[in-house]
Amino acid sequence: MSDLTRRQALKIGAAGAGGALLPLPWTAIARADSVAPPQVLAAGDLALWYDRAAGTDWLRALPIGNGRLGAMVFGNTDTERLQLNEDTVWAGGPHDPSNPRGLGALAEIRRLVFANQWTQAQDLINQNMIGNPGGQLAYQTVGNLRLAFPSGSASQYERQLDLTTATTSCSYVVNGVRHQREVFASAPDQIIAMRLTADRTGSITFTATFDSPQRTTVSSPDGSTIALDGVSGNQEGVTGAVRFLALAHATVSGGTVTSSGGTLRVTGANSVTLLISIGSSYVNYRNVGGDYQGIARRHLTAARASSYDQLRARHVADYQTLFNRVSLDLGRTSAADQPTDVRIAQHNTVNDPQFSALLFQFGRYLLIASSRPGTQPANLQGIWNDSLTPAWDSKYTINANLPMNYWPANTTNLSECHAPVFDMIRDLSVAGARTAQVQYGAGGWVTHHNTDAWRATSVVDGAFWGMWQTGGAWLATMIWDHYLFTGDLEFLRANYPAMKGAAQFFLDTLVTEPNLGYLVTNPSNSPEIGHHANASVCAGPTMDNQILRDLFDGCARASELLNVDATFRAQVRATRDRLAPTRIGSRGNIMEWLYDWVETERTHRHISHLYGLAPSNQITKRGTPLLFEAARRTLEIRGDDGTGWSLAWKINFWARMEEGNRAHDLIRYLATPARLAPNMFDLHPPFQIDGNFGATAGIAEMLLQSHANELHLLPALPTAWPSGRVSGLRGRGGHTVGITWSNGQASEILVRPDRAGTVRLRGRMFTGTFTVVDTADGSAARTTRIESDLIEVTVAAGRTYRATGSGTVPTPPTLERSFTNVSTTNDTNTGAGNFDGNGATLSAQALAQAGVTPGSTVSRNGVNFRWPNVAPGGADNAIASGQSISVTGTGRTLGFLATGTYGAVSGTATVVYADGTRQSFTLSTPDWYGGPHAGATAAIVMAYQNRPGNQRQNTAACVYYVGVALQNKAVARIELPNISARPAAGVPTMHIFAIAIGA
Repeated sequence: MSDLTRRQALKIGAAGAGGALLPLPWTAIARADSVAPPQVLAAGDLALWYDRAAGTDWLRALPIGNGRLGAMVFGNTDTERLQLNEDTVWAGGPHDPSNPRGLGALAEIRRLVFANQWTQAQDLINQNMIGNPGGQLAYQTVGNLRLAFPSGSASQYERQLDLTTATTSCSYVVNGVRHQREVFASAPDQIIAMRLTADRTGSITFTATFDSPQRTTVSSPDGSTIALDGVSGNQEGVTGAVRFLALAHATVSGGTVTSSGGTLRVTGANSVTLLISIGSSYVNYRNVGGDYQGIARRHLTAARASSYDQLRARHVADYQTLFNRVSLDLGRTSAADQPTDVRIAQHNTVNDPQFSALLFQFGRYLLIASSRPGTQPANLQGIWNDSLTPAWDSKYTINANLPMNYWPANTTNLSECHAPVFDMIRDLSVAGARTAQVQYGAGGWVTHHNTDAWRATSVVDGAFWGMWQTGGAWLATMIWDHYLFTGDLEFLRANYPAMKGAAQFFLDTLVTEPNLGYLVTNPSNSPEIGHHANASVCAGPTMDNQILRDLFDGCARASELLNVDATFRAQVRATRDRLAPTRIGSRGNIMEWLYDWVETERTHRHISHLYGLAPSNQITKRGTPLLFEAARRTLEIRGDDGTGWSLAWKINFWARMEEGNRAHDLIRYLATPARLAPNMFDLHPPFQIDGNFGATAGIAEMLLQSHANELHLLPALPTAWPSGRVSGLRGRGGHTVGITWSNGQASEILVRPDRAGTVRLRGRMFTGTFTVVDTADGSAARTTRIESDLIEVTVAAGRTYRATGSGTVPTPPTLERSFTNVSTTNDTNTGAGNFDGNGATLSAQALAQAGVTPGSTVSRNGVNFRWPNVAPGGADNAIASGQSISVTGTGRTLGFLATGTYGAVSGTATVVYADGTRQSFTLSTPDWYGGPHAGATAAIVMAYQNRPGNQRQNTAACVYYVGVALQNKAVARIELPNISARPAAGVPTMHIFAIAIGA
């Protein structure tokens, strides 16, 4: 997998989801009689495990990190490799990239955009607005620590990454001796520690050396330590200025240790503790004069004062304080007994619900490992990178990557891990003020579509990709959203100036669109996609307007809470009202631009104009139903293919659409060798970590949503997870939530609020009989029903409330109580029936051969039907003749078992909800004869049907499943299409065998 700069990647692969992205050339074959190792089972299957080493493949190595230090551990038996990173080792050094020519060209650029001369505007941007340098600088590797062991053939090999302890280990036998190694990265002690043991004394012998592609020197500071002293690389004409020192120290039990000339030698030891410390001269984006040698030595000296067991205990306790806040159990199958790479390779052909739980927790692990208070934010690869020129520079792409990295921070109870982003925003508010002034003549601050360790804020990579003004605005919206989860007023006070500055830039720079009269950004783009050939630059793209609405709303509400800036508050609200609304286009889709243009690449990886659906809350199922349906249409147009991070965003989109099965489909599409590496790193390809974080956030959204001022419980539960349990998820308003469910329905809900007041709970449980009690004393909580599935509960801070249901959700009447004409013929009653108007009938015996008997349950596509419980004889079934059927209940799907005659038949049907609203849909079924046909899912295929005189036919007869998405609120009745007044020869007729409401 070659290293790519962003511009090289854009030249050869920017087509993204629309291109023919081929699977990576890796696969794995299932092991016969495979059983997960005891260590994996002890971790509750929350471990990645393999039965072979990584070899030379970086994407098979296992990541560890403490937020600042990272390592990829290969687990090799001959030459172990720890590829090392420190999160401030970046190419180049402090610089100001602002382009002073920008302001003078801005008026003409805007004029060209408004005149629809977009490519000319882009040319002018490329000449005057691109930063200096024109690209940003790369995150870089420190180098490698390699341990060379005596040669020997290894057997009984195992290695794991235990997510419950944040340790990676390997075990193998060479020459009759079992060797074990364990590695972790400690946040409390700021070191990487490795422990080597063997089950025979005097068996551990190796040499250890550093190497690096950087400009480095190696040395031996003392008799048990080696050192790597270096400086980061030059790039884009900027001289590398980050100095770093890596130290590795060995302490042995038994045997000897020596160090000379940069080589560490351990001979005949019983056990070895190897400690690695790295210091960097990076202080902040303007200062690289830090005492990097002192930092490295200080951490190493302090760690040497503790035993390995003490270091490990501190590490595990610190890590588990974060990781253990959330648990997720989706059930286990034998698929979890295969090595992790096998599970990825076969995920789409087996039932492996636990893999979704592993993927979810792996994302949380990676965030803890790459983002801690005081560190840099997680970049495009977290903190793991083995190159000087990584793909897309492994920096921060703000138009998707950086925000997505932090989507799971609040929802999965990792609030502390969010802190580095807010530190970066405060830096950008200073660096971006210079760019705002020089390139726009504006106050406030601006950041475009990328930034790096030097907090570069100008336009980079070319106008087509980089001329996007709202990067800083999107980041600033995260401040308000974080406050909604935490309620931390001091946090809001500290970060409000950055929010205000982001908004001020747009108060100064928005201009009036001459035809529509809206205030718009100009120039900007809808990230990375053209609206006409070779043209992305435009005015007022939908995503910009949605982001600015969130920014202005957040600023106004924050200023109220802080009781400051009343004049500014009025200004942002007035400006917000002049932004273009989100609109529906001619294809029934959300318009991506101010005008109803058709995208130049239909299946493009970015779907930026659905920012309002997720992560924002401007498009919701109940609040904006027309926009909600247009969002669905937009997703259908873009399709389900995509790069890894794009699929992860689509998981979140479909979760917000409350379509669990579709969201789960996207998990399945992601969990393939084309999109996950053997070590579960997400692949664009190549590696981009935002897909891991986005998937974790999406799974959380499938289980709990809080964007609509309520806690929606199991809003997008797929049929693949019929039973399970989750605890510790967080909702806006300051609520910690646990849910237990079975058969697709919650059986217990636990809510612990941080703040007193009321909380709204939405879920199927509340459509039936339920109770809500305070767990401390068993007293009943005060509840008010708002809608059929929505209640409001009065709560006190710090107490836990348990909701349970009777399990008796109202069920719709069976078909025979809704229709007057329903029955089943039998083999002795072969008179003319009404099945096709030509005398053919379905017999009870034929149905029984297909597993259907009167009164039995028939399940199709997650909907449970009751076959009419009628005695054989008489007419086969009911027909759709315009009647109104009393089908009541609440669910996500309305299902039919039906079929047509004389070809496919269809007609307009209507769902009438209990609140009086109506939902029309087309009910369509293929012909019964000779199927199954395309157009529906075949539900029941019989071997024959009867005709008069007991003429049995071998031609298949099909009854089809047809599903319709509901609005998940109480249904009163179904009005069927008027397809046929009665069965008759030569007349298209729709026969309906069962109707049900399902999850």
